[in-house]
Amino acid sequence: MDVTDRISVNSSQALTPTLSNNNQSTKVARTRRLRVPDKPNYPLNLWSIIKNCIGKDLSKIPMPVNFNEPLSMLQRLTEDFEYSEILDKAAQCKDACEQLAYVTAFTISSYSTTSNRTGKPFNPLLGETYECDRTDDLGWRCVNEQVSHHPPMAAQYCEGRGWRCWQEFTMTSKFRGKYIQIVPLGYAHVEFPATGNRYTWRKVTTTVHNIIVGKLWVDNHGDMEIFGEKSAKGVKCHLKYLPYSYFTRDTQRRVKGVVMDNASQVKWVINGTWDSKIEIAPVTSTSGSAENPVFKTGNYKTAWNRRLPASDCEKYYNFTTLACQLNEPESDVAPTDSRLRPDQRLMEDGKWNESNGEKLRLEEKQRARRREREAEAEKAAAEGRPYPPYEPVWFDKRKEDGTDQLVHVFKGTYWDAKAKQDWSKSPDIF
Repeated sequence: MDVTDRISVNSSQALTPTLSNNNQSTKVARTRRLRVPDKPNYPLNLWSIIKNCIGKDLSKIPMPVNFNEPLSMLQRLTEDFEYSEILDKAAQCKDACEQLAYVTAFTISSYSTTSNRTGKPFNPLLGETYECDRTDDLGWRCVNEQVSHHPPMAAQYCEGRGWRCWQEFTMTSKFRGKYIQIVPLGYAHVEFPATGNRYTWRKVTTTVHNIIVGKLWVDNHGDMEIFGEKSAKGVKCHLKYLPYSYFTRDTQRRVKGVVMDNASQVKWVINGTWDSKIEIAPVTSTSGSAENPVFKTGNYKTAWNRRLPASDCEKYYNFTTLACQLNEPESDVAPTDSRLRPDQRLMEDGKWNESNGEKLRLEEKQRARRREREAEAEKAAAEGRPYPPYEPVWFDKRKEDGTDQLVHVFKGTYWDAKAKQDWSKSPDIF
């Protein structure tokens, strides 16, 4: 994928209202489960599987479910909204710089579960979807679709109370011997329709350490730039995720950054850790030099505080309550929904041997579909006629605003199809 490719919102979709408290008052919150079955003890040496994979892209290498967690990548992306109340707060901000400070805290909160989650999510099949409708309690709903297989790429659209968020997610993952490095590509966006403020960012690098010996642990590191667009054009945040170091007495997993207005004046400072808490404070004056500025601030306030998981969560993949609920069966979802994926369901139920067998069957079925499309494309080329490329069901790929940037645009038809239970366009992938 060209990393300049980004997702946009369909212009007609942008005119529809986001979810409001009034819209949700008619819905009764359902009772949801609080945990998943315990993880079985099926030891398997990771080194024995990946020792021949040094330098290779792990997304293209089949792995047994023994190294997975019973969630797909589409469901894992949905966990970004665990702390959606931060966006609810941001939607109430009148000042773009303060709003961006809260948006920044939201982007950081999405990394909190990586501190103790080392299981690999299932790679979605081409055409696989995942919906999550939490308007009854959390105030948002989202749709995810795997829109490409080579390279693996997911598109997501989520709407909440006074905000909408969308992203295109793909990544490269390389095994470097002692660690695995995951580099996200693509962009995420959030927009607040009441003001027209939009913010765009790309996620930082994640590294999984101690692949050969020792306990697996995760670090997130690198620089993140969050740019204001449309009505917030010119506003930006520079954020630094400090890498873990054995040679510092400073707090580990630290994140720090500044929010600047359209004149590049620092207006807010961001401080905290990506696994615990983020505080923000307005800048009242600046001294020092351009290379070493000193900011005098008003009172710090907590923009995000992590909710600790249950004390026994190690028994079930270190899942949070939201993670436990993502794969809970629902009867009226699309036939391509991750909840209906048999290998993932078998793994959650503790039947790992059967799960590995189903995983192989599904992957071969996907390869057969791909071979069939390739044969049809070759036949069309030989006959001198065009062959249409694969098209997602719920997202359109098009150029953005008359530019050459290709974007995936949410069509906005998913929830109507669900209401009618019309899944005639859904492919047979399971």
